[in-house]
Amino acid sequence: MEQSRTQKHTVVLVPLPLQGHMTPMLQLGSILYSKGFSIVVAHSELRPPNPLNHPEFIFHLLSDGLSGYQASIDNLKHLVLAMNSNCRAPMQDYMVQLMEDQKLQGYPVSCIIYDSYLCFVDSVATHLKIPSIVLRPNMAAYMLSRRYICQLQAENRIPFPESRLLDPVPELHPLRFKDLPYPITNEIPEWIMDFFASSVNIRSSVAIILNTTDCLEHSTLSRLQQRYKVPCFPIAPLHKLGAAATSTSFLEEDQSCIAWLEKQPPNSVLYVSLGSLARVNEQELTETAWGLANSGIPFIWVLRSDSKDGSQLEDHFPEGVKALLRERGLIVKWAPQKKVLAHSAVGGFWSHCGWNSTIESICEGVPMICRPHFADQSSNARYLTYEWKVGLEIENVLDRGSIEKSIRRLMVDAEGKEMRQRMSVMKDKLEAGLQKGGSSYESLNDLTEFISQLTSKHGSRS
Repeated sequence: MEQSRTQKHTVVLVPLPLQGHMTPMLQLGSILYSKGFSIVVAHSELRPPNPLNHPEFIFHLLSDGLSGYQASIDNLKHLVLAMNSNCRAPMQDYMVQLMEDQKLQGYPVSCIIYDSYLCFVDSVATHLKIPSIVLRPNMAAYMLSRRYICQLQAENRIPFPESRLLDPVPELHPLRFKDLPYPITNEIPEWIMDFFASSVNIRSSVAIILNTTDCLEHSTLSRLQQRYKVPCFPIAPLHKLGAAATSTSFLEEDQSCIAWLEKQPPNSVLYVSLGSLARVNEQELTETAWGLANSGIPFIWVLRSDSKDGSQLEDHFPEGVKALLRERGLIVKWAPQKKVLAHSAVGGFWSHCGWNSTIESICEGVPMICRPHFADQSSNARYLTYEWKVGLEIENVLDRGSIEKSIRRLMVDAEGKEMRQRMSVMKDKLEAGLQKGGSSYESLNDLTEFISQLTSKHGSRS
């Protein structure tokens, strides 16, 4: 995407330092840079992005005392609380200096775009009279499902009867109560309810950007627009609109798997990756190993060194399965996922169904085996399996027999071929949305114009 040089107004991005949140924020930055905006990334000491991957950006480290922090789903609460507590003062000090510098250069700060978990940013923006915009890295349905849990709590309907978990959630088709982002059959801890309430409150923000698209969520986006009386800009897939070669990964990607894929027949390989946060126990790892080996299907299996305690996870496998795994597949610690999914040899993706992984798989027409763990993953899996019919879910207890059966259903049986055909249609729709006149193309133009108008209004006050 060729960069326009007609504008030099600045957009400040404030990401959450988790892979599923950092990636879309940096991708959005690349897109806005290509539209002529200068990009500043104000980020935590924890998992800082690599400036060498984005030499066109200005990076500013916020002194938040989190450099030695261990980011995991278990301590997400403490991470978000710490950032919202520790980052406000350094963010405000930096913005005051940045605004002064930009004013001298004649290029005002247009707005701050921030991750929906980081409410301190809106406080700073309001104090300094800078427009703020929320980035939601998930489906619109996830934002509405969090609102619905808050509604259930307000109506004293939690704990919710287990007998009704398969009932449809009103106005959130195709979701059932069991697909909501937190179990509702027991009391929900107060901090989680506060967390949900904060994340769906846009405060004084003037717009919402979503990493989704009209062709995937037309009716849900309409409902979201009715709930929030500010402009909503669904723009997806972000990675197809931004700089293609730019890496946003925190972990080093093992490129050797691409050479291995070159030796495999088309649509023959199952790619297995449960994302950057999910952890599994030893029994589940062993059953997965046997299921993969017994399926007879070639595979690439991403086993992070922190997926379970210990550095070499395959060392925990029985000798019999280790020999079969070496013969039939490849185990890596982290993979260049977008390249893997785009390779013609890959015919299926066993995923945790995080939204980045889901939309990357749709973009390449790769059907999925769904094993959701937390957050938006259950609702994403519901859309994949029930609404779009491009995936199948492994539910309940994981055992080698059900794993082998699921893999063969996707990779060998007629059912899997039908899913692949439906996924190909979805891929074409997403690609059409990126072309001139398409929904994401037009939404991006609308966003660019919206920020430019903020610049002129805000710049006149500065």
